[in-house]
Amino acid sequence: MLARSAEAPRIAGRELADAWEEALETTGLPVHRAVGRARTRVAFAAPLQLGIAAERELAEVFLAERVPIWRIREALTDQLPTGWRLIDLFDVWVGGPPLAGRVVAAEYRIELDDVAGMDRLTEAAQSLLASRELPRVRQKGEGSVAYDLRPLLLDVTVGPDAGSVIQVRTRIHPELGSGRPEEVVAALGDRLGQPLAARAIVRERIILSGEVG
Repeated sequence: MLARSAEAPRIAGRELADAWEEALETTGLPVHRAVGRARTRVAFAAPLQLGIAAERELAEVFLAERVPIWRIREALTDQLPTGWRLIDLFDVWVGGPPLAGRVVAAEYRIELDDVAGMDRLTEAAQSLLASRELPRVRQKGEGSVAYDLRPLLLDVTVGPDAGSVIQVRTRIHPELGSGRPEEVVAALGDRLGQPLAARAIVRERIILSGEVG
């Protein structure tokens, strides 16, 4: 389990995987290298958007032999890529399903700027959840794609701090895609009739199948 600060280098995809693989190479751990690969494989549960902090990210690292967790913790703690921090370690059965295939949702904590008021924001959140559909347009490459946000939105809760913090749970689906926190903020702004801006977004945790109904 890992945490990432919002100030971590803005790298993703292959570049992020390379940074992790290079870090693992320095640990001295017996990392597993598949046939035809010069480096070990690091598998993240779900992509994390640039600039978003994370508190409990999940990733799999494959070793060639069993190693005590204390040794792995000592080896990794000072070698992680810049902006990342080790939270916890777990043994997993190598014959189990891939981590990414078990992901079903994510939870976010979002701090808002220019909030219209807790009561109005609460009403807007309830309106989103009561909607049958939430048509949106998402930028994709140089074009745009129309989609429905509603199947990807599982919950929105307004915090007690004058409505400046909301908790959002979004779905991650292999066919429908992922509900993005900034899209939920935009949909709330539409219901309020005013644009909303997120001061900070934190992905609190990844939810795996079997953890929620």
